[in-house]
Amino acid sequence: MKKTLKHITEGIELLNAPSNLDVEVDFITLDSREVKPGCLFAALRGTAVDGHEFIEKAISAGASAILCEDLPENTADIPCIQVADSAHALGLISSAFYDHPSKKLKLVGITGTNGKTSTATMLYELYRLLGKKAGLLSTIKYSINGTDYTSTHTTPHAIRINELLAEMVDADCEYAFMEVSSHALAQERVAGIEFAGAIFTNITHDHLDYHKDFRDYLYTKKKLFDGLNSDAFALYNRDDKNGQVMVQNCKATKYSYSLKSMSDFKTRIIESDFEGMLIDLRGAEVWMKLVGEFNAYNVLAVYSAAFLLGAEHEDLITAMSMLRSVDGRFQHIVHGGITAVVDYAHTPDALQNVLDTINAVRTGNEELIVVLGCGGNRDKEKRPIMARIATRHATRLIITSDNPRNEDPAQIMEDMQAGVEPQNYKKVLKIQDREEAIKTAIGLSKPGDVILVAGKGHETYQEINGVRHPFDDKEVLERNLKLLHN
Repeated sequence: MKKTLKHITEGIELLNAPSNLDVEVDFITLDSREVKPGCLFAALRGTAVDGHEFIEKAISAGASAILCEDLPENTADIPCIQVADSAHALGLISSAFYDHPSKKLKLVGITGTNGKTSTATMLYELYRLLGKKAGLLSTIKYSINGTDYTSTHTTPHAIRINELLAEMVDADCEYAFMEVSSHALAQERVAGIEFAGAIFTNITHDHLDYHKDFRDYLYTKKKLFDGLNSDAFALYNRDDKNGQVMVQNCKATKYSYSLKSMSDFKTRIIESDFEGMLIDLRGAEVWMKLVGEFNAYNVLAVYSAAFLLGAEHEDLITAMSMLRSVDGRFQHIVHGGITAVVDYAHTPDALQNVLDTINAVRTGNEELIVVLGCGGNRDKEKRPIMARIATRHATRLIITSDNPRNEDPAQIMEDMQAGVEPQNYKKVLKIQDREEAIKTAIGLSKPGDVILVAGKGHETYQEINGVRHPFDDKEVLERNLKLLHN
């Protein structure tokens, strides 16, 4: 694929540009290690690394052009395009380089603290069940009409987004569903992307290690809705107190969904157990193999978005009954009379939702044993909060290691334990080794009891000091349940 600088920078405000923009570009990169002749190197200012420091290396490697905010000292031998914001310009340039693929798809973006992955994945699976060709960009995987690729980020960088969307167009996909993280919005990764609709799930305490405060986090999420066109839809959770804030001054047509408030789309749970729930969707009773109020919200968001995209009610009801839980999201295993649940819950609100769901379907006579850790190099404020929530709603908590990354796991565990109230001290054990913690939970359980292993969900690794070691909560649970309760 070849494009000229003139073509891919059309409509972008350039602070400085070469007189000749007919230079051909074969590909774009923001990684100087990938540079070769024919490449446009984009110098971005990251949180840890400034791409401007690698401009000379990119020139030496044969880059055909440079995108930057600060011009290098010697620009005589290479075209340099200077812009006010390299990240924003990169989004627009990437979209143009791949012939604006988002305009050729019915693309829906999903943002919020919890529920993004489940909502995006279920929309993708729903449209496949409806016989439509679709694509998915999610935390767990990227998919193009049944072909899966490894996911590197919840929302990849702008070049990769447009490359994947272009591949979806080439595969004749009509629909695409994409998680849009607050990091992606802050870093302009979706600049130049045209959405047919956007969904807001909820917003709670998270990522305050990255954002200055909750207001910054909230208004970063809002950027997705601020960028919608008038022919798009903006679907928001009316039960979340910030739902209406999210769509203020939004050009798109606004729709709401809820379980508790008056809204355009509403549902209620008729009955629920560990196998699923019976819900009411606009007068139709549907049995879903999904559990919990939080999943009812996700299901309703999926139904509402599909309806707004033009799907018929009757077709949706039939197809939605076939949807399943997403990997690592309230996946449950039953062995020897013990029910074990694996969930990605890594925020206070998500943990609260999972515990509420479990407590709503158990009788109260069983033990509820929680295995919980918190990630390193992430928001420290939520650590004591999560341990406090766990001890308030479980009969026993085993504090363990999650992905400590470059932090001391023992210190993370101490941070968590600081949130436990005195009356709940006796409920708590600390076992740093995650597999030993899970084995201990199984050893303490008896038939009828429930074990929740929270925090890592679908992840198949544990990151310690920059190294990812194989570790799968579900596999560890299944193996040790068979060993200890045969």
